[in-house]
Amino acid sequence: MSQVKGEKKLDLLITGVGGQGAILASDIIGKAAVISGLPIRAAETHGMAQRGGSVVNHIRLGSDLGSMIPKKGADIMLALEPMEAVRYLDFLKDGGVIIVNTQTVIPVTVTSGLAKYPDVQEILDVLSEKYIVKAFNADELAYEAGNRLAMNVAMVGAVSGYLPIPKETLIESVKALVPQKTVEINLRAFEMGRKKVDKS
Repeated sequence: MSQVKGEKKLDLLITGVGGQGAILASDIIGKAAVISGLPIRAAETHGMAQRGGSVVNHIRLGSDLGSMIPKKGADIMLALEPMEAVRYLDFLKDGGVIIVNTQTVIPVTVTSGLAKYPDVQEILDVLSEKYIVKAFNADELAYEAGNRLAMNVAMVGAVSGYLPIPKETLIESVKALVPQKTVEINLRAFEMGRKKVDKS
């Protein structure tokens, strides 16, 4: 993993489903990058921005290139939902890191019987063949921290060890961007997420 940590350049793709807080997660990382004086380019693409549609954020740290990560260009993918990891795999470089929230968001096509949601363990097994996979249930972790809505911040905590941004700066950014009354819960979720993905 040294190639990611040592450099100040990092391409991160955040994928999720509308309503999961992918945009807040990328805002936290973006703000922290600005505070720490790191050049950042970011772009959001939405399938359908309302709840249930795909949301993808491209974050390029220390890069002076365009804001969209090219195919096979991302060092890390932060997937707030397992199928969203699969959907955007072609953006991740071979041997890249995927941090996956194992809690599923079942799409309408599945609930209406038009499609079947694959087994999460099968998804993780397939991903593990080519990538470094760190998977845990971030919804449950956030619930333990005090509120399921802090799941996205738990995921930011999980990826924090890979980012070329000091942990303290990320925490400062969390405090600035989450609703004031939820700061404690979100900081707890951040720490719990960070502990889950030990960078050994």
